Amino acid sequence: MYVAMNRFKVATGSEQEFEDVWKGRDSRLSELSGFVSFHLLKGKTFEDEGYTLYASHTVWENEDAFTAWTKSEQFRDAHKNAGQSNVSYLGHPAFEGFSSVEGA
Repeated sequence: MYVAMNRFKVATGSEQEFEDVWKGRDSRLSELSGFVSFHLLKGKTFEDEGYTLYASHTVWENEDAFTAWTKSEQFRDAHKNAGQSNVSYLGHPAFEGFSSVEGA
């Protein structure tokens, strides 16, 4: 199993628009071999720092399946309008990838 996560710092006040972008997009993930599941996670709001933390979380059968997604037409289609919304971010998304530890 491979878990791919992107962490987003969304400026306070942009949360609903950020969520709407994700709810309205056509990711086409289910078309890819090795895709297991997707979740958008909402974390804590850091009032003093002016953002709410979010993470996109995809589960894949293995890292090769995830890598194939990043090189696919579906990936390009899902990201072609990135940056066209009025969502305000604090910095770029931070990617984190994890492989499962067998037997643990």
